[in-house]
Amino acid sequence: MRYLFALIALALAHTGTLASAAPPAMDWEIGPIIRGQNYSVNMPPTPMPTERGWAFDFPNSTKADGHVHYVTFDPGSLRNATLIRVRYRVDARQGTRFVPQEDSHRPGTVSLFFQRRGDNWSARGRYALYRWYAPAHTVQEIAPGVHEMIARLDDPQWGSVVGGMKAGDRPRAFETSLAKANRIGLVFGSTAARGHGVYATAPARFELLDFEIR
Repeated sequence: MRYLFALIALALAHTGTLASAAPPAMDWEIGPIIRGQNYSVNMPPTPMPTERGWAFDFPNSTKADGHVHYVTFDPGSLRNATLIRVRYRVDARQGTRFVPQEDSHRPGTVSLFFQRRGDNWSARGRYALYRWYAPAHTVQEIAPGVHEMIARLDDPQWGSVVGGMKAGDRPRAFETSLAKANRIGLVFGSTAARGHGVYATAPARFELLDFEIR
């Protein structure tokens, strides 16, 4: 199972079609891990496997208890990809708040992201165009229930890690990042700081049901 996604992707690469199967839980990383530090404080290194996909429990009560930032895997090149579709479920009791650890006055959000291989996380110089976040209209507030999120990779509103820089402004840089991608997945934060972390005010679980790249 560990290499199922990579093997299917390799087999289908000759047809110009990307695999739709997501890798198993063990191949996802809860992070990001930058220079040895995991920014998802008090989280396990990988999500737990479930019958449909994987899940994790949000750190709860206060910011000091931890927060989840990025949950990603290595998809290989996304050169032929046109769309990402995600289905997920959030289980939480009524009244639970999902709080951004840097913007506690805003609702907690989940959205999509991908990253070019070789990023040094500085967001400076050429690295300002190595991380890309899905268009604002695809960002979802975290709430109980089953949800679907779709982001087209031909949408020019994908934004780089430097605010205001859109894929439509730098199409060559965006296409190069797709071709040389090595991380893709979900980021948790707020509309102002997409991947800067979220915690819950009561026990809550996030479960991935489907993650499809077309």
